[in-house]
Amino acid sequence: MDLEAIYQNIDRRDTESTTGAQTQSHSRDEEKDLKHRGSRRLVLISVGLGLICVLLLVFIILLNITITAERDMTKSYKNTVEEFNRTINSLQYKHTDLTQKNLELETKVKDLTAEKNQLQRDFDSLNKKNLVLETRVKDLTAEKSQLQRDLDFLNKKGLVNLFMSTELSWSDSRQYCRDRGADLVIINTEEKQRFISSLVSERVWIGLSDTENEGVMKWVDNSPLKQGFWFKDQPNNYNGNQDCIELNYEREKPGWSPLNSWNDFSCSVKKKGICEK
Repeated sequence: MDLEAIYQNIDRRDTESTTGAQTQSHSRDEEKDLKHRGSRRLVLISVGLGLICVLLLVFIILLNITITAERDMTKSYKNTVEEFNRTINSLQYKHTDLTQKNLELETKVKDLTAEKNQLQRDFDSLNKKNLVLETRVKDLTAEKSQLQRDLDFLNKKGLVNLFMSTELSWSDSRQYCRDRGADLVIINTEEKQRFISSLVSERVWIGLSDTENEGVMKWVDNSPLKQGFWFKDQPNNYNGNQDCIELNYEREKPGWSPLNSWNDFSCSVKKKGICEK
C-alpha cells in the first residue's frame, strides 16, 4: 500500500472519527433536548393534571353545592308542599264546616220564614177578629145607648120594674107583685118590649092572660091586647091549658127576636116574674 492510500485511510478514519464524535455529540444533544422536552411535557402534563384535579375539585365542590342546594330546595319544596297540603286540608275542613253552617242557616231561615208566615197569618186573623170585636163593640155601644134611651123612657113614664127572685105560678107571681104595691108588667109598646127582652136571662111571667075567656088576651089592668110580640106559631094553647103568657129569653132558638119572644104556657108552672109599679 502506498503512502497516499495510507494518508487517505487516515484521513477517512479521522473524518469518520470526527463525524462519529460529532454524531455522538449530536445524539447526546438530541437526547438532552428530548429529556428537556420530556421534562417540559411532564411539567405540562403535571400542570394539566393539576388543573384537571383542581377543576374536578371545583366541579365536585360545585356539584356538592348544587346537590346540597337541590336537596335544600327539595326539602324546602317538600315542606312547602306539606304546608300547602295542611293549608288545603284546613281550608277543606273550614269549607265543610262553613257548608254545614250554611245548611243550618238555610234551615233556620226556612224555619224563621215559616214562623214569620205563621205569625203573619195569626196577625191577619187577629186583625180580622179585632175588626169583628170593634164591630161588636160598636153594636153593643149602640145597644147600650138604645137601652139607656129605653130606660130613660121608662123612667119618664114613672115605671119601676121589679124582678122576682122566687119562682111562682102566674097567679102567685101576680100576688107577689101586689103585696109590694105593684102588678105583673104590662108591655104595650115596642120600646118597652125591646127593653125588657134585653134584661131577662130566663123565662118570666108577664101580666097577660086569657084565663077569663079563651082566646081573648087581657092585661092585668083589664085592658085588651092591642099589639103582641109572639114567638112563631104562638099562642097555641097546647093541651088546652095554656092561658098565661111568658117572655122567652132563648135567643139561640130559631125564629127568636126581641120582638118575637112571647109564648103561652100553663099558669100552674112556677117561674119568676116581672113586677111593675
